[in-house]
Amino acid sequence: MDKGIVSPLVVGFTNKFSSRGIWLVFAFSVFLVSVPVFIEAPLVRSLPWVSLALTGFWVWLGKLLMSRYSTYLWGDLLIGFSWSWLAGSIYWGWLRWEPLWHLPVESIGLPFALWCAYRNWGKIGNWFYLGSLLGTALTDVYFYLVGLIPHWRQIMQVEPDLVRPILQSALAQVQTPWGQGWAFILATILLILGVIPLRKPESHYYAFSGAVLSTILVDALFLLAAVIA
Repeated sequence: MDKGIVSPLVVGFTNKFSSRGIWLVFAFSVFLVSVPVFIEAPLVRSLPWVSLALTGFWVWLGKLLMSRYSTYLWGDLLIGFSWSWLAGSIYWGWLRWEPLWHLPVESIGLPFALWCAYRNWGKIGNWFYLGSLLGTALTDVYFYLVGLIPHWRQIMQVEPDLVRPILQSALAQVQTPWGQGWAFILATILLILGVIPLRKPESHYYAFSGAVLSTILVDALFLLAAVIA
């Protein structure tokens, strides 16, 4: 389909969608951030190549949806999600024992996302990816500041029945004044960065906010899991 014809239609559709159901973009972004945690993580541990191959499926499905007027927005969002899925497949499949590689691998789609955002193409998906990457970066910063990196390495190297004491040790560091203070600071930063874009009516800002704010939810769930353990 000719780019000159599609672009005005897409812009019109996006604006129309934003005025009626823009919160669906936000909700779907939250869902997509949760997918790698609850679906990809178990899959990639046992079948890393299958998880990696699924990246191609997400890209194909995204492009298919983008080729249609009524589903363009969802395809756009799915293309951005495919970068997060690709990074997760590579890191958690083969590099999860080394935390230092986490953020560089998660940033694998950053040049593409920035270039596309500059060219004003795929704004919803690329802003979703940028929001997801930002949340990941601040979470990793917290791990470094609080000294949780050694626990990360240990958890990735021991048998599942030996994880509990490591989690309890990590939780003890989180519960110190230093750990709680930085948790409050970084959560506040995420909250501010996630809420401010919601003041603008464009869909891509809601995709960004959904990705950023859901980081707080996912981190809270991990903390709850550690407490229960």
